[in-house]
Formats: sequence, C-alpha cells, structure tokens
Amino acid sequence: MEPNVDKYDNFLSTFCGSSPSVWTEAQESALLEPYTYITANPGKKVTDKLVEGFNLWLNVPKDKLAAISRVVDLLHNASLLIDDIEDDSQLRRGILVAHKVYGVRRTINTANYVYFLAYQELSVLRPTVRRRVCGSSASPGADSSAAEKPDFPKCVIPDCDLDLVVNAEVMSLHRGQGLDILWRDTLRCPTEDEYVEMVKDKTSGLLRIAVKLMMACATTNTNVDYIPLTDLIGIYYQIRDDYMNLQSNEYTDNKGFAEDLSEGKFSFPIVHGILEEPENREIMNVLQTRPQTPTLKHHTINYLRDTTKSFDYTLAVLKKLERQARGEVERLGGNPMLSAILDKLHVDE
Repeated sequence: MEPNVDKYDNFLSTFCGSSPSVWTEAQESALLEPYTYITANPGKKVTDKLVEGFNLWLNVPKDKLAAISRVVDLLHNASLLIDDIEDDSQLRRGILVAHKVYGVRRTINTANYVYFLAYQELSVLRPTVRRRVCGSSASPGADSSAAEKPDFPKCVIPDCDLDLVVNAEVMSLHRGQGLDILWRDTLRCPTEDEYVEMVKDKTSGLLRIAVKLMMACATTNTNVDYIPLTDLIGIYYQIRDDYMNLQSNEYTDNKGFAEDLSEGKFSFPIVHGILEEPENREIMNVLQTRPQTPTLKHHTINYLRDTTKSFDYTLAVLKKLERQARGEVERLGGNPMLSAILDKLHVDE
C-alpha cells in the first residue's frame, strides 16, 4: 500500500469530539497472555476459601462478593507475576513461570495493567444511591441521623473510601516485599520480630484487602473487627509455607526442591537457624551462593534439622498460632469453613 501523507493534513480534527476506542478484544487478549497463562493453572485457592468462610459471618450481597473475589484474584495473580521475576523463580504451580515464557518486559507490563483492572473493578462496590455517613467526612447539613438507621449500620470499615483501603494495603504488600528483597540482596538476616512484621505486610495484606472490602459491604456483624484474625491467619500461612518449602515433597513438585535456598531467602526456619548460632556463618554462606544443586541444599536442611533444631521450633510456633486462630474463630461465634481450612493447613509434627 502506498504511503498517504495527505491524511495528516487535518490530523488534529480526528481527536476532537467523542471518538470510539480503537483498542480491540484481540489486543486485550494478547496483552493479558502472561496473566491468562498463570490463571489457567490455579493454585489451592486458599484466599477464595477464606473469603467464603468469612462470608458466613458477613453475608455480603452476591454481586459485591463476586466483585471482591475478582479484585483479590486480579491483585493476587498480578503480584505473583512480579514476585516470580523478583525472586528469579523457575516454577509456579508446577509449571514454568510466566516471564520465562513471555519475557520479563511483557510480563511486568501485564502485571501492572492487571493492578489497574483491579482498581477499575472496585467501581462495582461503590455506593450508587446513598453513601453511608463516614464519621467527620460528612458534608455540612448532611442527614447525620442516617447513620442511626437500620439501613446504615455502623461499620468498622466504612464503604466510602474503598480505593484508599485497597491502596493502603497494596502499599503494605510492596513494603513487605521490598524488605524481603532488601534483606536477601544485602545478605542481612532480620530479627524474628522484623520477619513477622514483614509477613504481616506482605502476606496478610492481600487477605486484609479481601476481608476489609467484605466488612465494608457486610449486611451482618458489621461492628465486628475481623482484622486481627486475618493477620494471624496470614502469618500462620506464611510460616507454614516457609516450613513446607524446605520439608514437603509436594512443594518440590510445584516450585522446585528447597527453592527458598536457591533464592537466598530469609524464611522463618532459616532466620531461626542463623540467629540460634550467630557465630556460625554456614547458612549465610549458603544463601550467598544461591545453590541450584541438591547436595548443598540437603546439607543445609540437615543442619537446620539436627544442629539448630529450626524445624522443631517452627512447628512449635505453628502449633501456638493455630491454637490461637482456632480460639479466635470460636470466640467470634464459630465458623465451620474457617475451621476446615485450618484443618487442611495443619502440619503434623
């Protein structure tokens, strides 16, 4: 086809007025391929099950619950795309990670795009007719009695600033991930308390997004604070994940053998092992080499098991956290679905 320079004579006029988007479904599909790739092979969907469990208490309307689930799924899978790049992972859910298939640049762009799709989805949750009165933010002359009416029960998480709720937790996710990467790349072992606080940001943050959005849209138990239980479950889940990464054959199939050692990651058992014998730099040296072969990994696992007793310590901590989680579930009125999830996550000694 011959170039036609004349079409640019009145090019500015083409941008005036309302013009339909030229973005096509085919382009959208192509852009989302790394995301589609990872979601086509779903994991254990623990977060989805937790949402169902908390909804036994909160009774979120179906349309809003579906929107919350979509928001959480979008944010979760987008963050996994980025995490796998930052950790230089090889496997995710038993298959090659997305950036090894689609490339780093394309996968990063897709993940960032999906973050904004999640924010777009929040529009479904925004009140469309009347907005609950949100503390002192109500405008002068607003009907303050609305907050006292049955249709507007007092909520721990108000529904007027859901974007800010999600934004704060997404920032927490990045803060936690940032510290995790900083410790790894500078070879600095955190204290146990620092590690737990990082996990509260990084792992519990995604669960808090789900539960806070549900609390904002709840029709029952609207004055109950479920965030402490959410934080506890998130920390329990991550410490369990750290343990299983070094001890479970199932994790070997899904992510590779002792992948945390290959990534140089300061996981919970590794932090304990280093702090238990701070003069011995054996584990630090292993993390620095980022071992890929089984021999050095087996040696390190044996050291953690037999010398520092780090796996015994981790199991003891998990036992205490599980007991507290079960106690809190019962204190809040009991919840068979959450109890079943804790049963599933239980680790035998």
